[in-house]
Amino acid sequence: MAKSKTLYFCKNCGAQSAQWIGRCPSCGEWNTFVEEVVQREETPAKGRSHAVTTKNAPKPIDEVSLLQLPRISTTFEEFDRVLGGGIVAGSIVLLGGEPGIGKSTLLLQMALNIRDRKILYVSGEESEAQLKMRASRISSDLAPNCYVLTETGTQDIFKHVENLQPDIIIADSIQTMQSNLLDSAAGSISQLKECAAEFQHLAKTTGIPVFLIGHITKEGSLAGPKILEHIVDTVLQFEGDQHYGYRIVRCIKNRFGSTAELGIFEMTQSGLNEIHNPSEILLSQHEEDYSGNAVACILEGNRPMMIETQALVSSAVYGVPQRSATGYDIRRMNMLLAVLEKRCHFKLGAKDVFLNIAGGVRVEDPAINLAIVAAILSSATDIAIDAKTCFAGEMGLSGEVRPVTRIVQRIAEADKLGFTRMFVSKYNLKGINIQDYHIRIIPITKVEEMFRTLFES
Repeated sequence: MAKSKTLYFCKNCGAQSAQWIGRCPSCGEWNTFVEEVVQREETPAKGRSHAVTTKNAPKPIDEVSLLQLPRISTTFEEFDRVLGGGIVAGSIVLLGGEPGIGKSTLLLQMALNIRDRKILYVSGEESEAQLKMRASRISSDLAPNCYVLTETGTQDIFKHVENLQPDIIIADSIQTMQSNLLDSAAGSISQLKECAAEFQHLAKTTGIPVFLIGHITKEGSLAGPKILEHIVDTVLQFEGDQHYGYRIVRCIKNRFGSTAELGIFEMTQSGLNEIHNPSEILLSQHEEDYSGNAVACILEGNRPMMIETQALVSSAVYGVPQRSATGYDIRRMNMLLAVLEKRCHFKLGAKDVFLNIAGGVRVEDPAINLAIVAAILSSATDIAIDAKTCFAGEMGLSGEVRPVTRIVQRIAEADKLGFTRMFVSKYNLKGINIQDYHIRIIPITKVEEMFRTLFES
């Protein structure tokens, strides 16, 4: 029998130690080591053969044959885009998100929509009856090719996989899975590493794609050691505001495609619906113009989108000005306010500034800087900006408007949606014929030029 022993694992990076130590030597975090009971195999007796037998042999890279296996469509164009064009055979995908955001609903709906493949949905959190209730709510026509299994032991799951021979495996969730090779509890660091490694071995040896649903911590990162993200091929983040019906699938890591793509869905009573034109939902529909609103043309992956920024500037009542931002990095907002104060001489030091990105999404594209500055100045002067005006530009620390990437796609998107004028950096228009578009392009080099055009004309 194998001898059980106790080891200590770092909750942050997964490093192990024979005894408890205060600071992890791998990641430098303090008080992250926890005790777990693991099981090790017996060492070979003296004189026992240590011959290594392998099925594969080294070969030159130019002799390696590429099997052009077609990708499997998820039946969601948005999901296929994030995965890089569909599901790759033998890949292992980790999908993480907050509780109740819709991770299980998305993958179960995908399993019900794929009719020409045999799919095994393994759940360690719900019973078969609960899965049937969820599936009935999502689809009225339940396909017989979707099999459900309520099991947490990996060895038992692999036996069912061997008998059923599915085309796709969905494990909900990796934190509930447990390997018989270890004595530690499910969800522990050692179990997470072992179960993920076993699913990875299954995917690579059989060519069956595996989807793993993962939990996240209160900080928003994936629960478990960082090695969990290194083991899998693709890491997806499922995010969204609980008060809105919109959900975003964002790619963090992808060995088979770009990591800059995202997919947008709308949560309804019958499951998730794709949003093919996100600009329509991210722009507010109001009859009259209000001060503090500005439209930015951002880029998420290869997709340009129009999104509305809302700002409110008011006098500070309690002495210390308040700064608040929803959907945008507050440190970057403070930087923009400092530039307006120092370089452009706009007195905002004694003002409360509140910023909101409409739709409940979070934006990282620096091209939104110009729209944020325009919204703040609009609210400070109480002068509304025309709803058919949009912005695309990055603001530097000296107050200059810097060029942004893929300006042609941004201009074409604004032109297609019926905007009449667009503020961009002057340095973005090299080699571009603005006469090809119906929209009026206004090139600027400093934020003062935008201010004079918007509020002094």
